[in-house]
Amino acid sequence: MSKAKLLAFAGSTRQESYNRKLLAVAISAADQAGAKVTALDLADYPLPLFNEDLEKESKPGKLHELQQLFLEHDGFLIASPEYNSSISPLLKNTIDWVSRTFDDLPPCAAYKGKVAGLLAASPGGLGGLRGLVHLRSILQNIGVLVIPDQFALSRAFDAFDDEGQLKDEKQQSIVAAIGQSLVDITAKIHA
Repeated sequence: MSKAKLLAFAGSTRQESYNRKLLAVAISAADQAGAKVTALDLADYPLPLFNEDLEKESKPGKLHELQQLFLEHDGFLIASPEYNSSISPLLKNTIDWVSRTFDDLPPCAAYKGKVAGLLAASPGGLGGLRGLVHLRSILQNIGVLVIPDQFALSRAFDAFDDEGQLKDEKQQSIVAAIGQSLVDITAKIHA
């Protein structure tokens, strides 16, 4: 069975983002499960607010490079912050731009047939769970198979130790299990 190629990113570019910290834990778990993981920082791919008029002019910035990254990977590991009970504008804008037609490929080519594992972290009591509902719906509607297991980390401000690991061993093992499941399912689908 070939190694699953996963693209991992958080829907936040804030340096001390809880979702970026949670993503690092999940990347380690997916790597240990045998995946080839590419960590992506969306700050390296700034995009204007999606607008078809801009699209007609020319592709903004590094959009082509970003689309290629999505296209080259079998699946995604996404840590999504929750903004007002939904996903961050950064994450939605990235999904929208990457979904566009490019290099004579049809719309959503970078998503169709891919697999995703979802995580969220929040200082609130629900841990970003409401945003994951929206993210799951968006991804499924553009052709991504989202694995059933997901994890929402509540009280994220107190969840990590000084090394960036989750203090709670049960939570750490849940994230590891999601990484393992994502790797297993992705490898089977893309074998």
